[in-house]
Amino acid sequence: MEQSHTTDKPIVTLTDAALKEVKRLLELQGMTEGGLRLGVKGGGCSGLSYTLNFDEKISEFDSVYEIDGVKIIVDAKSAIYLNGMQLDFQKDLLSGSFKFINPNATKTCGCGESFSA
Repeated sequence: MEQSHTTDKPIVTLTDAALKEVKRLLELQGMTEGGLRLGVKGGGCSGLSYTLNFDEKISEFDSVYEIDGVKIIVDAKSAIYLNGMQLDFQKDLLSGSFKFINPNATKTCGCGESFSA
């Protein structure tokens, strides 16, 4: 079985706020293997929607990037749409949410979680 592709130059970046929140959530869940999986799937208001979750499984079709000790996992299909994207975390008085800032998106939805390219 082929190993996943690890590289020094990430195709996505995380703001300091996003990195801090990802580290907090990884610690909270006690995850020592795997990392943050970013992806794209069909659906949503504008045709494509972002996926974000924690995953301990890395397949041969995944690229893995390390940012300040955090593994970022992106599958080959999603990489096309996520190249150059920045993940941010914004917090208000009641809650916080991750925001996708994607230069490849030609149209985005008001929800911020759906786009077309």
